[in-house]
Amino acid sequence: MTIRRISASVLATLAVGAVALSACGPSVSSGSSGSGSGSAASASSGTDFSGVEPAKEISFWTNHPGGSLDTETAIVNDFTAQTGITVNIVTAGANYEEVSQKFQTAQTSGDVGDVVVLSDATWFPAYLAGSITSVDSVLEAAKQDTSTYQKTLFDDYLYEDAHYAVPYARSTPIFYYNKDAYTAAGLSDAAPTTWDEVKADSEKIAASNAQVTGFTYPPEDEYPAWTMANLVWGYGGQWSNNWDFAPLTSDATVQALTFAQSSVTDGWANVASGDPAQDFIAGTTAQTIASTGSLKSILDNATFDVGVGNLPAGPSASDGIVPTGGAGLAIASKSSPDKQLAAAEFISFMTNATNTATFSAATGYLPVRTDANMDDVYAKQPEFKVAVEQLARTRNQDYVRALLPGGDLALSKAIQQILTTDADPKSTLTTVSDSLQGLYASEVDSK
Repeated sequence: MTIRRISASVLATLAVGAVALSACGPSVSSGSSGSGSGSAASASSGTDFSGVEPAKEISFWTNHPGGSLDTETAIVNDFTAQTGITVNIVTAGANYEEVSQKFQTAQTSGDVGDVVVLSDATWFPAYLAGSITSVDSVLEAAKQDTSTYQKTLFDDYLYEDAHYAVPYARSTPIFYYNKDAYTAAGLSDAAPTTWDEVKADSEKIAASNAQVTGFTYPPEDEYPAWTMANLVWGYGGQWSNNWDFAPLTSDATVQALTFAQSSVTDGWANVASGDPAQDFIAGTTAQTIASTGSLKSILDNATFDVGVGNLPAGPSASDGIVPTGGAGLAIASKSSPDKQLAAAEFISFMTNATNTATFSAATGYLPVRTDANMDDVYAKQPEFKVAVEQLARTRNQDYVRALLPGGDLALSKAIQQILTTDADPKSTLTTVSDSLQGLYASEVDSK
């Protein structure tokens, strides 16, 4: 997702799942947690909920991921009918960035709401600002069970031993291919399992039809660092190892981006001018990697038979490694204790086994609970099973892409430069590492 800058033409149906670096990283632990102090620490301070009763009214700030307003409204109505708690739905923006900006602005200018949708790349800045609270103690006080959340998805919001959201509109990238183009090129009806096979298949497709590109990468503003993490990880590289930025300029990462650059230079791949899912729907490219949140839109709008498959493996990975993406539900730290308790009940209800299956069927996002029954979804849309099965291959995103404020954008600009010019990958990554090191010092370490 992924999630995020989304083109207006696909905002209602497409969610993406919503970006590291020198020879040595910052002087912090490279374990599961980094340094947190000052305003960030206040977000995780404990609140005594003893004797507190849940409020009877709260507000929910959302961008309706995947065009989900009707689905959200129905679930909210069910919640009110069961609990007596009124939830006011607030359209806080057209995408994740707008919601995040409005939420942060409201910290000083007015009502901040109680529950807010934050993406994989916007929740951590809210944590640094002290705008959201740890959900663990609130959910425990509200007697809500978290044991059945998909662990990788839930742990995307884990920092310094506390979770700051629960998974909601979650996605991973999957591999899409045009079955008609495969047939015309003499290929079997199966997604490539390795990047070498992607290359071989793309070359055959290009040879069979000069009007169709074999494979398409996303441009700078469509989160290339998200989908291309699969390629980098497959080569044994990383954007970062927690807050250690050295892997960005490693031989493995450079080799992965050199492969990508060569694919464009050699003509079997290109870079989309906009959303690559739209190029795929239009039939101008035969293969692409895009969000599971795009699945319903692609299946509904493509005029050819669509195939889906797992992400490809690389030279250092026996299976394709899958980055998580999308958005979660966070609780505002400025919300009163009684509203926080009501918010905990609400976010648990919105993401319970029944409702996450309903939300998945309506939008194409992943079920976030292990006990969700997806049989009806699979019966109507068997392609969606591939996306869910890929959860076994997921890996939490590298800190520099998902957590470092401004990191995703800086990394995306570097990827765009490598893919669309003859820029040397090693030199380009070395240059961006210095700027990212500065971003870390100013935006994270100082807080």
